[in-house]
Amino acid sequence: MASNPAPKNVVTVNQKLVLLGDSAVGKSSLVLRFVKDQFDDYRESTIGAAFLTQTVPIDDSTSVKLEIWDTAGQERYKSLAPMYYRNANCAIVVYDITQASSLEKAKSWIKELQRQAPEGIIIALAGNKLDLAQERRAVEKSDAEAYAAEANLLFFETSAKTAENVNELFTTISKKLPLEDKLNQARGNAPRGVNLSESWPNPPSGGTCAC
Repeated sequence: MASNPAPKNVVTVNQKLVLLGDSAVGKSSLVLRFVKDQFDDYRESTIGAAFLTQTVPIDDSTSVKLEIWDTAGQERYKSLAPMYYRNANCAIVVYDITQASSLEKAKSWIKELQRQAPEGIIIALAGNKLDLAQERRAVEKSDAEAYAAEANLLFFETSAKTAENVNELFTTISKKLPLEDKLNQARGNAPRGVNLSESWPNPPSGGTCAC
């Protein structure tokens, strides 16, 4: 069977995503699984923050390039966090389902985001290490899910080790982002409903670029 042709006129919008959460909950492992589809059984703690990117297709004409800031969870780096979530479009706050204290830390991060992060930021709560649920679960899914619903958060339980729900987490948060204004800018302030397959007219002579 012949393969489908690559989509044309795809507009890519850059969006900043920050990961927050206690140390050793698996933030870096989630990002590594999402970006490179890899998992390391042992990863050294992040120092300060790490930066990666990944593009998520939204529909036939739109994709989001996530600029991912993976922050360190150690207490001594907490004062640096505002530098990373400032101007963020979305955030994933991660806890470890085998450590009840990590959910309490996640809740404190969420309160801080809701108080200080940009208005309209999309926040997801992710309970990681789902592969350990049968043997070591300490946080019931129903409890975390109820908190997420009350706080108006997206919610997933994930496993960076098995990849369960990892792509779904990042894809869902990408699709929740309000992109209309940036899409209009990227498309040259095109009116809603314009046929992007049509060629654009030449810019008026002597005018400024509409890039």
